[in-house]
Amino acid sequence: MVMSQRGVRIGYVDMEYILENVEEYREANQQLDNKVMQWKGQMEERQRNIDQLRQDLEAERVLLTDELILEREEEIEILEKELLDYQQDRFGPRGDLVLQKQRLIQPIQDQVFSEVQKIGANKKYDFIFDKSADVVMLYSEKRHDISELVLRGISRTRRISAPKKTQPDRLDQFEDEDVEEPVSEGVLEREQRSQQAAEARAQTAEEKKAEQLKLREERRKAYEARRKKLLEEREARRKSKEGERNATPEVKKDTIN
Repeated sequence: MVMSQRGVRIGYVDMEYILENVEEYREANQQLDNKVMQWKGQMEERQRNIDQLRQDLEAERVLLTDELILEREEEIEILEKELLDYQQDRFGPRGDLVLQKQRLIQPIQDQVFSEVQKIGANKKYDFIFDKSADVVMLYSEKRHDISELVLRGISRTRRISAPKKTQPDRLDQFEDEDVEEPVSEGVLEREQRSQQAAEARAQTAEEKKAEQLKLREERRKAYEARRKKLLEEREARRKSKEGERNATPEVKKDTIN
């Protein structure tokens, strides 16, 4: 067989290296890191507020009626639930952090997939692996790394910045790489399928985001309704007590007469 005569040709891509050298990704990732710091700051502020309310309650407990203690505890419980939901909304499995990271990396992954299809077909690779995927790569020689080839392909449509750190020149390992080879119909078809899959993933991400926002709005309305009910109950109890106090002198006067 032809394969046995030339041997199996294997390559791999280093997705982390590629991401490090896409300037748009680095800038967007830095912005996301800044957002994460803001989210954490807001969570810490909420937690400090809850801790302060707890401390105040413990300090004043002996001076408060059971009814007032219950009201304070209910208020703290609501704030704790809101903090937990906020944490899930930002850092949970379907939170903003996960969704925005997917949005950052997905376009680059799609471009990498497209370039790998071209390289695999044009340069007759039998297998091309993703070094950062679940496949455990215990050892591989640098000559099998085609990350630079993929970066060169992506750079035709995306501006690539210089590497952050000095990397060994991995371009001299490929023969005739500067010659543009025609892309086969099969590769074009795979690219089209890749594009369709990318559009489907983007639509799914938007639907998930819309669902998440709807869930948050429903929770917010539920909290507002619960707080409103709690305030109405407090006001009703206050008016009831005032009515009892105002009625007491009249009862005593009638009794004296």
